[in-house]
Amino acid sequence: MANEVASPTRTILIADDHPLFREALGQAISNSLPTARLQTVGNFDELSARLLEASDVDLLLLDLNMPGARGYAALVHARTVAPALPVIVISAYEDPDVVTTALDHGASGFIPKSSASETLAEAITTVLAGESWIPPEVQINRAARDSFCDRLATLTAQQQRVLEMLTEGMLNKQIAIDLTISEATVKAHITAILRKLDVSTRTQAVIAMQNQSWN
Repeated sequence: MANEVASPTRTILIADDHPLFREALGQAISNSLPTARLQTVGNFDELSARLLEASDVDLLLLDLNMPGARGYAALVHARTVAPALPVIVISAYEDPDVVTTALDHGASGFIPKSSASETLAEAITTVLAGESWIPPEVQINRAARDSFCDRLATLTAQQQRVLEMLTEGMLNKQIAIDLTISEATVKAHITAILRKLDVSTRTQAVIAMQNQSWN
């Protein structure tokens, strides 16, 4: 008990759209780290709002697949808005490429949703200590990565969202309305996206993004 009292209180933000998983994850954290203060959000908009006041948050546990953001957009946004906040990605996808890309996009750790609570506690403790953590059973090979991942990482959070909307077949006008920006700004984002991804047309950008997709 004395050790628990002496342990610093850490605020951990859980971003996942499934209430039952948030509850189970919170219970696992509480059992392993009883002094932790838990907070939850269920979609990208709630996460974005919370990140604007993230000075009191010590760690973000982020599900890649959540409403309002596809692929790595939520991770990129979190790293852009709160660069000092460590992020552990929690995902049902355990492919080494997914792990590597998450780390390339700034994640400090990666935990498969199938992990035991002991693994979760080890990962959280390691990342809170300032180190990175990935499952020991996951072997990653950065040398074999497609350079597209590196180019994708150069996009801003807004450009990531525009690209995701392009892959969904949305027109410039629809994107402008959804993001509350002008069509001219959308066109400027698309021009920047094409340049950064080293492609000539939006169709090529969409195909490249779909080939990179893990879901």
